[in-house]
Amino acid sequence: MNQARLGGKTALITGGGAGIGAAAAKCFAQEGASVLLVDANAQALQRTCEAVCQAVPQARVACVTADVSDTDAALAAVQSAVAQFGGLDILVNNAAMRNYSAAATVTPAEWQAMVSVNLVGMSNYCQAALPYLRAAKEGSIVNVSSCYAVTGRKGMALYDATKAAQLAYTRTLAFEEAAHGVRANAVCPGSTLTDFHVGRAQQTGKSVDQLKTERKDTSLIGRWASPEEIAWPILWLASREASFITGTTLMVDGGLHIM
Repeated sequence: MNQARLGGKTALITGGGAGIGAAAAKCFAQEGASVLLVDANAQALQRTCEAVCQAVPQARVACVTADVSDTDAALAAVQSAVAQFGGLDILVNNAAMRNYSAAATVTPAEWQAMVSVNLVGMSNYCQAALPYLRAAKEGSIVNVSSCYAVTGRKGMALYDATKAAQLAYTRTLAFEEAAHGVRANAVCPGSTLTDFHVGRAQQTGKSVDQLKTERKDTSLIGRWASPEEIAWPILWLASREASFITGTTLMVDGGLHIM
């Protein structure tokens, strides 16, 4: 496994129970990384761990059930990765929550809940991981934002605002950590056919096949992305192949941001 792109590396992925996080876990394990997954959903975490180990029999995968807004849990998760795998080289901040309130009616409590996960949660894991990423000499942070951080739509003011803030945070982090050998970049996915979207569709009586016919107008490519199509760019940014890239926002949205 040490001949693989992430051979000998350890990665921590938040929001690893499903969707993009789960796809990233599999990609990272296939490329030789030891992976610690964090998610608030213990059952989803277990399913992902089992799926990764089935797909990659030699995989080294561990799980921690935690809400990313919990600062103490972030410290414990990072320490768990270090204790089990000997260090930490890569952090992927993928955990996020959504809110569908209109900007005119949103409450302060809704704002606080969103910020606590999408911004404070990301900060919690960066702060907890940085001492170990610095020690790794070539640490890498990949923050999963959204294409809607740079383009507009209605009905998602809180989510999109926090996703835009993640990009600003990533740029500042890149400035501050360059001297310590840590790179920080962001990926902005477009419409991605994750478990979340499949579940919402099924609740309204839609089949997966019906769902796949939608989102044709939300990218130049005219379809949903698979979670793997987002995980591969995350893998690349995390690897040595992107060693001269930091402070960058990579749009993985099928061209939505230029439409």
